Amino acid sequence: MTAFTRRVAELTGTSEDRIERLAGGDLSEILLLRRPDGRCTVAKSGPAVSTEAAMLRQLAGSFVAVPKVEGEHDHILLLEHVENDRVFSPAAWASIGTALKKMHDHASDRYGWPVDYPLGTVELDNRQSSDWRGFWAEQRLVATARTLDRPWRERVGAAAERVKALLPEAPRPSLLHGDLWTGNILVRDGAVAAFIDPACYYGHAEVDLAMLSLFDAPPPEFYTAYGELDEGWEERRGAYQLFPALVHLRLFGDSYAGMADRFLGRLAA
Repeated sequence: MTAFTRRVAELTGTSEDRIERLAGGDLSEILLLRRPDGRCTVAKSGPAVSTEAAMLRQLAGSFVAVPKVEGEHDHILLLEHVENDRVFSPAAWASIGTALKKMHDHASDRYGWPVDYPLGTVELDNRQSSDWRGFWAEQRLVATARTLDRPWRERVGAAAERVKALLPEAPRPSLLHGDLWTGNILVRDGAVAAFIDPACYYGHAEVDLAMLSLFDAPPPEFYTAYGELDEGWEERRGAYQLFPALVHLRLFGDSYAGMADRFLGRLAA
């Protein structure tokens, strides 16, 4: 048993033989606890569990399906276990589109988030701003590339200037999931069961759409349910996908160099 498992067992009073590791969790250790009263709880490690708990509560307050927060302690987040079947049928995709649109309909008057937080070892600069182009170029692209080798930094800096001309000046600051891919969406019986592992902030809704299509291919049912998109969204998609590509390059190394290079190439950087 790991030190984290022992801490969770002591904290919750759950015997170690009733705790198992869950799949996933590239950036966190995730456990399933089978409680004596029959409930199942998910325990997740992390450096900013209070921030994630606050995000989940805000999403729930916006009528978005998320796991209920059962407790937050020193680097341990306890969540309701949500049953899911992992079947991304056309009906499930349509449900995702409807739910995501509901999330994006909640808006702020500024971009960013009240606090900074990390994605793994990548610290996000969430300072709130009224300048979307500057926020994306400087606080997402340039800031994420800051610890990469000089050639990467120079290319990202050049791309960031081009991105400013490509993005809309003042899109609606929508509530974003921030790390949206099918691994962070739970589905059951052809519908969304919950969104998990948020990295919320307020920004252009197309950011979530771009991330969702980075590793997955949402079918037409998703886009029909989500609703009409602004003209030019496909041209902007690469500018938004560059950010998660850089995050993955920072977190997981050269296996993502090709992805980052491809997006930079499309931006002629």
